[in-house]
Amino acid sequence: QVQLVESGGGLVQAGGSLRLSCAASTRTFSTYTMGWFRQAPGKEREFVAAISWSGGSTYYADSVKGRFTISRDNAKNTVYLQMNSLKPEDTAVYYCAAHRSSSVYYSSSYDYWGQGTQVTVSS
Repeated sequence: QVQLVESGGGLVQAGGSLRLSCAASTRTFSTYTMGWFRQAPGKEREFVAAISWSGGSTYYADSVKGRFTISRDNAKNTVYLQMNSLKPEDTAVYYCAAHRSSSVYYSSSYDYWGQGTQVTVSS
């Protein structure tokens, strides 16, 4: 069982930045692909970004490409999401997730989820 705990959410003005962190409770963190998803009120959960177990490959939704950066520190069992140039449409609950399969874009591929952290971007 892998426990994931997100932190770093909050309220920020449009154009601002936030960095989300997700700490994992497993000793085998470095074997998991990690992803970030988000869910806005009344909308389905959507893919934001993912990173391979080694950190060598990263994947982004078109809506965040060039603004968000995913990274990981396997020594700290932590994955990060640096969010710059935030827009009101980025407002959502952000979730981190972990899995070992090859697919990164679909939430159904992920085995473990955090509880989420709220990000609110004011205009």
